[in-house]
Amino acid sequence: MSAESPGLSDHEPTFQQAVRSHFRAWRWQRPFWAGLLTILGGIPIAYFPYANMTLGQLTVRMSTTAGAGSLVIGILLMVLGLTMWFQPLVRIFAGVAAILLSLVSIPVSNFGGFLIGFLLGLFGGALAIAWAPGVPAAEPVQSAELPDDTADGGHAEPQSRPQLEKHAVSPGAGADEETTNDNGRHRAG
Repeated sequence: MSAESPGLSDHEPTFQQAVRSHFRAWRWQRPFWAGLLTILGGIPIAYFPYANMTLGQLTVRMSTTAGAGSLVIGILLMVLGLTMWFQPLVRIFAGVAAILLSLVSIPVSNFGGFLIGFLLGLFGGALAIAWAPGVPAAEPVQSAELPDDTADGGHAEPQSRPQLEKHAVSPGAGADEETTNDNGRHRAG
């Protein structure tokens, strides 16, 4: 019995499998989770200042004096999340801006959307800064060949490093500093 089935080699993926593999390839090329968390962080920051909560016959409004500021911060966070998805080259800027907007949302927008939007925006921005594009797998490294002039069966001795010559102390140098004729002092300081 063979491990390969003759029927699987000509099998075409279904529409669902093709969409899933294309989405996976798209997602791996950008900071997907950073953008998603940033978008989700903008929603409560923009929503809560305009929300009404009804408890029986009591209507509680959570609006603040900075309702327009909350709306602007929430929309900007959502736009930054979309920017992380569709322009991954500006992920550092978008991440820093998302972190700063999330921090500003604490005093402006009901403690940053009751800390939900603040934390989501903060983690999304941090993920955007930390994300780096994947590097394709490298080919296996070939071992370096030794030079043919080794006489002891392939064991070459390491070449010695040039030694610094100690000279008289130059004017302006401390008594413990090394100097050379052509380079001067070898000390940073």
